[in-house]
Amino acid sequence: MKEQKNYAVLSCQDCLNGAGLSFEFSMAFQPILDVQTNSVFSYEALARGKNGESAAWILSQVNENNRYRFDQAIRVRAIDLAARLNLSTHLSINFLPNAVYRPDTCIRATLEAAKLYRFPIERIIFEVTEGENIEDKAHLVGIIKEYKRQGFKTAIDDFGAGYSGLNLLAEFQPDFIKIDLALVRNIHQDRVKQAILHGIMIVCEEVGIGIIAEGVETKEEMEFLARSGVRYMQGFYFAKPEFERLPLAHAAS
Repeated sequence: MKEQKNYAVLSCQDCLNGAGLSFEFSMAFQPILDVQTNSVFSYEALARGKNGESAAWILSQVNENNRYRFDQAIRVRAIDLAARLNLSTHLSINFLPNAVYRPDTCIRATLEAAKLYRFPIERIIFEVTEGENIEDKAHLVGIIKEYKRQGFKTAIDDFGAGYSGLNLLAEFQPDFIKIDLALVRNIHQDRVKQAILHGIMIVCEEVGIGIIAEGVETKEEMEFLARSGVRYMQGFYFAKPEFERLPLAHAAS
């Protein structure tokens, strides 16, 4: 268990107002396509500055002193905006596990927001990046288990970008993994990448984990992934993120 610091329990309205943050931000949305049905499975909420600042700029403002407040705020703002946009699919939200000191306490504002904005919690997917510097894997496992107990879905983002790879799946089993774009890029021309994807798919099928390919940029990549059995895809080939809007996804054909 992470050591508890002086974290204030934030209300839903505190989070919406960005209490304790010295910068403003909102969300862009990018669709995740179900290529089997040619429909949007989920929209990922991506932090963006009010004046067009990038996600990297936003994250550069996050530090040890405001990480908890930012993590809480990003969840509530994503749910609020998704509800106002009448989002009817799943909603994918990135979270910072190092900001969560107690999973049951830190989820309160999220649950409050879901109830207030009438957004079903079973349609919320919490994503944690494999590249995140996890200080305590047991703590992350505890977060994943608590979120699943509450009815949320979970995903490992950028799978294959970190050092641990498949070892992560021995620690915990999320509902989805998102294959990192470095593995996706030109996979139709790379037999090594194809073999790695095949191995990941065997493991995921065995333990019941869905696969999302991210960073899909070309028709060739999409067609190879679809032939390989990857059902869910995300990337510029389908749609770019749009600020405070739900972009339409181009058909997967």
